[in-house]
Amino acid sequence: MTESELQEGNSDNMVKIMENLNRDLEKLLEEIENLTVQATWMAYDMVVIRTNPDLASSMRCLEDAFLRCKEEVEKKYQEVLNESKGKKKE
Repeated sequence: MTESELQEGNSDNMVKIMENLNRDLEKLLEEIENLTVQATWMAYDMVVIRTNPDLASSMRCLEDAFLRCKEEVEKKYQEVLNESKGKKKE
């Protein structure tokens, strides 16, 4: 191999390394942006809850209602699945 071929190979490796580094850096920046958004929303939620304590209890009531509803939907879904399995066996 000549010296120019070696330099070309080193140049190709350096380009790949730089591309990988750039891609990794972009991923890290995106993760940091997502964490920043989450932290901002958490801070906003804390301010809202502190300024209006009734909101926290309303949110708990809504969450409880949602969980009960979700549980009922899951039960009905299982019933429908069991019925359809029973019909297939007949």
